[in-house]
Amino acid sequence: MLAGALAHTGCSGAGDSGASSDSAAGGEAARSDAKGVAPGGAADSGSGGGSRRQPSPAPKAAATHIIRTASLTVRVKDVPEALDEARTTVENAGGFVGDETTRRDGDGRERTRVVLRVPVEKYAEVLEDLEGTGKLVERSAKAQDVTDQVVDVESRITSQRASVARIRELMDRATRLSDVVTLEGELSSRQADLEALLAQQASLKDRTSLATITLSLSETPVKKAAPEDDDPGFLDALAGGWDAFVTMLRWLAVVFGAVLPFLAVAALLVLLWVRVLRPRRPARSAAPDPLGTVGPLPAARPAPDATRAGGEQGGERP
Repeated sequence: MLAGALAHTGCSGAGDSGASSDSAAGGEAARSDAKGVAPGGAADSGSGGGSRRQPSPAPKAAATHIIRTASLTVRVKDVPEALDEARTTVENAGGFVGDETTRRDGDGRERTRVVLRVPVEKYAEVLEDLEGTGKLVERSAKAQDVTDQVVDVESRITSQRASVARIRELMDRATRLSDVVTLEGELSSRQADLEALLAQQASLKDRTSLATITLSLSETPVKKAAPEDDDPGFLDALAGGWDAFVTMLRWLAVVFGAVLPFLAVAALLVLLWVRVLRPRRPARSAAPDPLGTVGPLPAARPAPDATRAGGEQGGERP
């Protein structure tokens, strides 16, 4: 019996929404019949030519639920000042400031990323004001329709509440301890489901009632004002010449540093050629005079002919 009651309780929650719609449709049909309105919506015209009935007003369109998000990147001259302006704009619109992150890059420029929550009615106005704080770099906006999801969650919450109420009624009428324990477990499970649905409903309500804007602010590099042009003097010329001299030395050092590896390799190759690869000269037979004092010896003269020598000697005799 308890199992059948629980099954009936579980199924009745799903049928509540259908029954409510059917009853609403039946009541509408009954009211239409009582007023003499046809199912198509047109009033029956009397044969006696009576006054024509005024058409009923059109039903209001169902409310739409849209989640709006946007992202802005703006360059400003002063990040803290622009951030204060953004805070003031959001607070005046009825919103609030969420997460905020500030850091500095390698050049010392400040960057800030802040999440802003504003009512959807002021979404477009606040977005336009934030764009005017500096130079707009990037912008993106999204809109997500969650109307069906909101309606589904609301219907499930109604059914789950009715189911919890029926479990409580069964607990009040239970007499056995085992039935009470079973009903308590079922009640805890259904209350947990109900709390999950309520949390989902609260999240949807927060995201549809408040738009989310992510604002990124970065500093614009400030250019230094050029000094006024004056007639150059001796000190200016000296400073300019010194700068040119230092620049020339710097470039010479750079060139020398670039050529130095090639010079080292060339010197190594020359040394290798001189020491190892160059062929040696052949040694001379006679050692040269180191002092160079002794010249070449004169050639020996031939000896005179003995006969000629004797004749010359005889002719000389008396």
